[in-house]
Amino acid sequence: MESVTLDALDLRLLHALQLDGRAPFSKIAAVLDVSDRTVARHFGKLRSAGIARVAGVTNSHRLGHAEWLVRLRVPPARSTALARALAHRPDTAWVAVLSSGTEVGCVFRVAGEGPAPLGELGRLSYISHIEAHRVLRPVMQRRWAGRNLALTDEQIAALTPEATADPRPVELTDLDRRLLPALAADGRAAYPDLARRIGWSESAVRRRLHELRHMGVLQLDVEVDSGLFGYSVQCMLRLSVVPGSLAHVARALAADPEAAFVGTMTGSHNLVAVAVCRNAEALDTYLTDRVGALDGVERLESALVTAYVKRAAPEG
Repeated sequence: MESVTLDALDLRLLHALQLDGRAPFSKIAAVLDVSDRTVARHFGKLRSAGIARVAGVTNSHRLGHAEWLVRLRVPPARSTALARALAHRPDTAWVAVLSSGTEVGCVFRVAGEGPAPLGELGRLSYISHIEAHRVLRPVMQRRWAGRNLALTDEQIAALTPEATADPRPVELTDLDRRLLPALAADGRAAYPDLARRIGWSESAVRRRLHELRHMGVLQLDVEVDSGLFGYSVQCMLRLSVVPGSLAHVARALAADPEAAFVGTMTGSHNLVAVAVCRNAEALDTYLTDRVGALDGVERLESALVTAYVKRAAPEG
């Protein structure tokens, strides 16, 4: 990946896109008080360098899909290849190499209440251990705060789409099954390009994309390395919490600026989180002074995220 340093406008642009990944460059430019061409040039630079892209992410809860957190113990020489193979599967939403290559972690999304699809993985002789737990409820209602600090309150208000809360059950159509993968690849793809790619009319694509966002089925996420914001350490945490304290601990962690994801899950560890810190020293302080001090936490297990292969995170 080409070395690029984010300047002040890059940071504001990324914050704007996190608020609305399909906001026209003209709207972003007006709010940031720069030209359309400048905004387009900066985003083109970030995307061509492989630093940032907008991805369409489906909401498992709205579709009635189950999420399974799976961890696979493997020889370090095998971890990258396995992670890449998992990332190419349409039923994975998040794939990372953990613990310096000795583990691969991923999130499977399964229709209905089905189990994690582990049959093929169980036949791979080099995987020495498989652990799968159902993610029951995401607790966070925001993204990691560290990348969303560049805009003023007025700019945030101008770029934030109107909130929607459509409770209707959602069943995917044939159009959805073509459109959503295309948006996962490029959440900012132009309507004519989307229409040509999936073989549907532009008017139908435009209308359905708006409906999917309105219903909360489709979310747009900016995939970008936290290291570019000065936060070089990410860590998956699994906590065993006394049942009576679980809700309190989950809410407390979700409010922390270090939190990128918090959710309850099945298993001996009933809470999972991803923490983002500036360095190893900051992570140590967070684990000992913050997480370890919460009433009800009986056990804490941590695993450094060595590399992300697929970044679309669990909902939250």
